Amino acid sequence: MQIKFNRLLFFLAFCLAFAEAQNQLPEKPKVLVMEIRDEINPPMRRYVMLALQKAENIKADLVIVDMDTFGGALTDAKDIADMILNFEKPVWVFINSDAASAGALISIACDSIYMSPGASIGAATVVNGTDGEAAPDKYQSYMRSIMRSTAQETGRNPDIAEGMVDENLEIDSIKPAGQVITLTTAEAIRYGFCEAKAESIDEILKRNNIKNYERVDFKLEAIEKIIAFFLNPAISGLLILIIIGGIYFEFQTPGIGFPLFAAIAALVLYLVPYYLNGLAENWEIIALFVGLLLLIAEIFFIPGFGIPGILGISLIISSLILIMLDNDLFNFDLVATGDVFVAAITAIGGLTGAAIVLFAGGSKLTKSRAFARMVNLDTQSKESGFTANFVPQISLGTTGTAHTILRPGGKVMIDEKVYDAFTRGEFIEKGEQVVVVDVEASTLKVKKA
Repeated sequence: MQIKFNRLLFFLAFCLAFAEAQNQLPEKPKVLVMEIRDEINPPMRRYVMLALQKAENIKADLVIVDMDTFGGALTDAKDIADMILNFEKPVWVFINSDAASAGALISIACDSIYMSPGASIGAATVVNGTDGEAAPDKYQSYMRSIMRSTAQETGRNPDIAEGMVDENLEIDSIKPAGQVITLTTAEAIRYGFCEAKAESIDEILKRNNIKNYERVDFKLEAIEKIIAFFLNPAISGLLILIIIGGIYFEFQTPGIGFPLFAAIAALVLYLVPYYLNGLAENWEIIALFVGLLLLIAEIFFIPGFGIPGILGISLIISSLILIMLDNDLFNFDLVATGDVFVAAITAIGGLTGAAIVLFAGGSKLTKSRAFARMVNLDTQSKESGFTANFVPQISLGTTGTAHTILRPGGKVMIDEKVYDAFTRGEFIEKGEQVVVVDVEASTLKVKKA
């Protein structure tokens, strides 16, 4: 019995020792890999931010950027470079072809640079978004300063980094005046802008004696892909149409709720993606809401069509366009003309589409089967047993006059009594003759006589 007990104790001690040894085994090094293989823009900036957050969450030991880009927006490149510089763990970049312009700045911000055979880095002159010509000198000066300071921060030659921007800078034995620096893989190694030539990320890790590692390739989650989907100009135009149309139908048929819900949902889906990607500024969003309120007030509450309506439409159109553009408070020097054109067409097209739907098909929509399935359109008539003391005892076909402007709601006067009324979508000026075409609850439905 004693022998069996001793054996049991020995077995338990062995299990405890084995478990402790397992806990003390070193964990596999974690390597997170993100790709910068597209234009440097607000969505790319958000992608990098999310990738670095993921690296923090999984406690990655190393981040590698798989890069092939011809550049993009200076402001977004600067933000990405700052994020990399401030990241606590090492960040390496593998230039798998090109790191031009903004890509060069991001690469220089990394702790180590590796390049594939035939790759290049440099040509960081800032160009405007109109015709690809060099931007004004204030932007070149800003870029030169960023390149120098970033190179100094990562221990690289600041003169060479500045020479990637300034064609007038002359560097002995490296570049003459009159051209910007673009380094090949061999040249980058020679001048300290590349640690080594490599064919792949696996080769880079092997060269640095990183073995038995866990590689995590960062991919956007489904919600981020949905956000990117709603940045499509065609989708943005459709959302604008729903916003305006939903507000209009809610005021035309108050109490239904569905049109207002659709308008709010469309507004959220329009604003959130642009806001998260750093395009929609707070003041642009405020301008949009002010414009909508002015337009609503003009249509439904203020007689005539004047300054509030014109100002409201102007604010709506301009804010919708600005929300889609990466402008710096009306500064469009670095915004491509094509982007401005697409944003303008999207905003104006959405508003025009909404106007066509409202004034050409509004009355048909409210009588359609699809609308009837969403909204209870049954009339609670007294023939069906419904009664209420406040229901106007007005026969269909009775005529009267518009006591106020109907847009489409307002008041009418019949037999010296004033009643609430609304039209089928048309505007009726004060004093015009109207005829009753229906009675809904306590409100008359009228049209021009």
